[in-house]
Amino acid sequence: MKQTNNAIQFFFIVIVFVLISTISCSKTNSEAYREPQARSELLLGTSCRITIYDNPSQEAFDAAFARIADIEARMSLHSITSEIAEINRAAGIAPVAVSSDTFNVVQKALAIAKLSQGAFDPTVGPLVIAWDIGGDAPRRPSQTEIDALLPLIGYERVFLDEKSQTVALQDENMKLDLGGIAKGYAADEAAKVLTSFGIKSAIINLGGNVLTMGKKVDGSPWRIGIQNPFAERGGHVMIVNLDAQTLVTSGPYERYFEIDGIVYHHILNTTTGYPVQTDITSVSIIGDESFLADALSTAVYSLGLEKGMDLINSIDSVDAVFIDAKNQIYLSKNFANGSYTYSISDNKFSVVN
Repeated sequence: MKQTNNAIQFFFIVIVFVLISTISCSKTNSEAYREPQARSELLLGTSCRITIYDNPSQEAFDAAFARIADIEARMSLHSITSEIAEINRAAGIAPVAVSSDTFNVVQKALAIAKLSQGAFDPTVGPLVIAWDIGGDAPRRPSQTEIDALLPLIGYERVFLDEKSQTVALQDENMKLDLGGIAKGYAADEAAKVLTSFGIKSAIINLGGNVLTMGKKVDGSPWRIGIQNPFAERGGHVMIVNLDAQTLVTSGPYERYFEIDGIVYHHILNTTTGYPVQTDITSVSIIGDESFLADALSTAVYSLGLEKGMDLINSIDSVDAVFIDAKNQIYLSKNFANGSYTYSISDNKFSVVN
């Protein structure tokens, strides 16, 4: 058995930084131009990297990473001290009072679960734990085990009380897993922290969840490359110009393991209990909020091209790029109508709509 976790290596999304070649600054006021600075930390089960271009400071880095770490501490499925762990232990017993962070993310997760009709479902925890893809002991559960776990999946059985700020799971052994939305929320929150330090030009990359702040220091948009799902890390299919937006990609190559010649990836079908089988190899969601793009990338990948495209086209604030096994690229309605400037960087791929 072999396992791959390419999220830590930023497998899906390659950031193409095109920096200005020359910058002239007046030093008469003793304010010389400061070079961009980057810092990385291992958080949320992946490599998190923040690059600041306009007035970087260690205080800003410290505060942004502290915010990410705080979110991880509250929402990790695998930490016995997290608020998610408390909710899961109390499943079928009692509601649990949580922080505004956790309550907010659970509330957002349930809204997207309803919107996607369960294609994204934060109660997938029992299956995630059973498969442990990306963990220390990935395995293929027996059909008997999967059959026993499937009745525990159901976002409709999560109950929120805004007044007391509590979360309750209806049935014993149900488990929340916010892994499909927490990184996006953390990216949004890290951006708020950087903004509080007066930073306007930065990129936050949480294991492939990319959020761009403002524009580059020369006023031009960021150029973000979408990873070729069939190539080694660094090969991209297309480059999209973004301005203060986020791009999140989901696909079967981020985390997977192989046993008996069969590859099992980490995006699980909450109806069958097995990894999703779909007609696309990756989907990239572009929008203004990283938490929404994060959750939708999982939902849309699970839905497949036709249903996934219908969902994206029904939401004004997001767009998507789909790639299939035939090297064909499909663009959501607004994207195809010129909402974004892009270029194909690999001539093996072509846009078909």
